[in-house]
Amino acid sequence: MPETPDTPYLLAAVALSAAVTWGLRALPFAVLTPLRASRTVHYLSTHMPAGVMVMLLVYCLRDLPLADPPRLLAPLSALAVTVGLHLWRRNALLSILAGTAVHVALASTVFAP
Repeated sequence: MPETPDTPYLLAAVALSAAVTWGLRALPFAVLTPLRASRTVHYLSTHMPAGVMVMLLVYCLRDLPLADPPRLLAPLSALAVTVGLHLWRRNALLSILAGTAVHVALASTVFAP
């Protein structure tokens, strides 16, 4: 029967793992704190959300079957709901959740293969 490690060894291993994990997660915040006041970070914080959304849009719509118009209706309807809700309410969470719900509902019922 194999021997099990003693309790102090296990506690030390867990403590060391926790310390290393905490340090690795805190290090970027400590190192990058002086950069928060820079113009580059300010520029990226104002322009990157739109850039990320454009990349997600392209990624999500890249495989649309353009030759099969009925299969386009569910994703394009969900896109219209997402954009419309976002322009109306300016709430990203609401628009993303509603667009996802519309797509799932349409794709699994009305436009199911």
